[in-house]
Amino acid sequence: MQRDQLADFLRHRREAISPAEVGIADSHRRRTTGLRREEVAMLAGMSVDYVVRLEQGRSSQPSPQLLGALGRALRLSDDERDHLFHLAGHRPPPAEGVARLARAGLIRMLDLLRDTPALVMSDLSEVLAQNRASVLLTGDHTRHSGDRRYLVYRWFTDPAVRAVHSPDEQEHHARHIVADLRAAAGRRSDDPAVAGLVDRLQAASADFRRLWAEHEVAVRRADRKTLVHPRVGRLVMDCETLVTPDQGQQMLVLTPANAEARERLQLLLVLGNEEFPTRAASTPTR
Repeated sequence: MQRDQLADFLRHRREAISPAEVGIADSHRRRTTGLRREEVAMLAGMSVDYVVRLEQGRSSQPSPQLLGALGRALRLSDDERDHLFHLAGHRPPPAEGVARLARAGLIRMLDLLRDTPALVMSDLSEVLAQNRASVLLTGDHTRHSGDRRYLVYRWFTDPAVRAVHSPDEQEHHARHIVADLRAAAGRRSDDPAVAGLVDRLQAASADFRRLWAEHEVAVRRADRKTLVHPRVGRLVMDCETLVTPDQGQQMLVLTPANAEARERLQLLLVLGNEEFPTRAASTPTR
């Protein structure tokens, strides 16, 4: 770990990011350029004290997960992110495979969308980044670890995840999840990470085994879903999917399908950052 160089790099990257780039209202009373340390801490989900110690070269070695959060908070490019990992004494995440970080350009698009729920997913359904509106609507999906970080795994092993969808939509949604995973498995036929995930799902869920055996294949595309939110009720949302050229990452953008859904989404945004109820944890629509 190169503490002094890491500290210098983090300070310079923080000072190079404007508040507007990350959706923070600028203040005429701001005395320094770039972001404040407490703003970086908020965006990365860590303590201000730890950010201070990192920038002063006094911290313990940050974990890969923490570095990923810092990379997203500071809107680092792929090269800058890899440099951050090297300075902290870690190998950068692989360019291919499921252990990826959301691309910097997609993170900037999340910022621009602001009040429109949007999230970035890997092709194996791991949520890599969300904007505030998405977290308020569907909960924080970036906090999970192990197999639970995959939405497809949680869908088939945690009954609470299905509760956000109307009962008459759940079979349709389950089929689309499995069909999308089947398409990813075909593209990555030599990837043991994909084969391992499929094997563990088949061992954990009879419902998954049933649908997987049907060999349906469908790449994630536009769809309409009804979400049942515990605070604002039912929202009919249209979901558009933007896919990177290598099909490794997807951006899902959810827009209200009618006036009622638009009003309820606006209410939710006004209600703000109260914790999303655990019992209503949900999966983003497709």
